[in-house]
Amino acid sequence: MRWFEIALVSLTLFTGLVWLLDKAVLAKRRAAREGLLDDGKEPVVVDYSKAFFPVLFVVLILRSFIAEPFRIPSNSMMPTLLTGDFILVNKFTYGLRLPITNQKILAMGEPERGDVVVFRPPHHPEQDWIKRIIGLPGDKVSYRDGRLTVNGEPIIYAPIGTYQGRGNGTEMTGAQELREQIGKHVHRILLRTESPLLDLGEGDWVVPDGEYFVMGDNRDNSEDSRYWGYLPEQNLRGRAFLIWMNFDGGVDFSRIGNSIP
Repeated sequence: MRWFEIALVSLTLFTGLVWLLDKAVLAKRRAAREGLLDDGKEPVVVDYSKAFFPVLFVVLILRSFIAEPFRIPSNSMMPTLLTGDFILVNKFTYGLRLPITNQKILAMGEPERGDVVVFRPPHHPEQDWIKRIIGLPGDKVSYRDGRLTVNGEPIIYAPIGTYQGRGNGTEMTGAQELREQIGKHVHRILLRTESPLLDLGEGDWVVPDGEYFVMGDNRDNSEDSRYWGYLPEQNLRGRAFLIWMNFDGGVDFSRIGNSIP
C-alpha cells in the first residue's frame, strides 16, 4: 500500500501548494486584470485544487496519525482474523510516524505481548503484514510441539474443539482449536497435528533489543519470525483493534464491529 501513501501525500502537497500560490499571488493578479483582459475566472487546476485539498488533507491526517484500514489477505491469523476481514489499525498507540518513510516523530507507547500488529516485514518492505507479538526485546521464546514458552513460563492453553472453516478458510477445517493467553490477551489459535510442517518452526530464540518476535494465530500456516527472523521496531505500522467489514464472497455481518483480542 505504499503506492497509495505516495499518491496521497503527493496530491495533498500539490493541491495545497496550488491553493497557497493562488491565495498569495494568482488571485490578486486575476483581480487586477478583471474586466480588462479576462473575466477573472479561476483556472481549472486552481478550482480543483481548492475543492480537493481540504478532503485530501483530512484523509492524510486521519490515515497517517489516527486510524488506517487494512484488508486481511491470507489465513495466517485464523481464527482471530479471516481472509476478507477489513480491519482498522490504531496509528498512534506506538507513536506518531511520518507517512511513506514510517519514521517515528513522537513516542507514545510500546507494544505489549499479545498485541496484533501491522508491520512491514524486513524481507518484503513494500508489503503490509499482520501477526501477533509473542516476544518483546530481551525475551527468551521457545516453541515446541505446538506450545509456547516465554522466559521459562509456559503459555496457558485450553482446548476448544475441532475447527470448522468457512469461505477461504475451509482448508483449516479439522484443525485443533485452542484458547491461548499471552499477557492480558486471551485469543484462539489453530494447530494441525497432521501437518507436514509440524516439525518445522520449532526452536529457541532470544529477542534482540529494538526488535520483536511475531507469530500468526494459525500456527502451522503462518510465515513469521520462526522463519524470517525478528521484526525491527521501526517497521511497526500500528495495532489492529477492530473488524469493520468482512467480504469473502459475501458480506459477513456477524464479524462487523468485532474487537481484535
